[in-house]
Amino acid sequence: MGENATLLIRIHVWGFTLANIKSAKKRARTSEKNRLQNAAARSRLRTYIKKVLLAVATGDAEKAQAAFREATPVIDSSVGKGLIHRNKAARSKSRLSARVKALSLKTA
Repeated sequence: MGENATLLIRIHVWGFTLANIKSAKKRARTSEKNRLQNAAARSRLRTYIKKVLLAVATGDAEKAQAAFREATPVIDSSVGKGLIHRNKAARSKSRLSARVKALSLKTA
């Protein structure tokens, strides 16, 4: 038992697939696996963004800059995986950067 068993239970017992053709059943399994991976990656992205926002909210400029440096490659990799559009990534990085910069100017 393991991840595959859970997937099969979800697809077959709960009736999530109406497929009768072998290739369609395989596609349903693949789609479910991709959905779980995308959900995990999306959660990771949101967590890193929240870390930056939390650091800014607490007023710690060094921690905010460190969190922003950690979040930037995660945001960029999300674009490569197709989770978010590149414009959304640029907008997110820009807004986070502006908040971090404003905090560092405020504390300086």
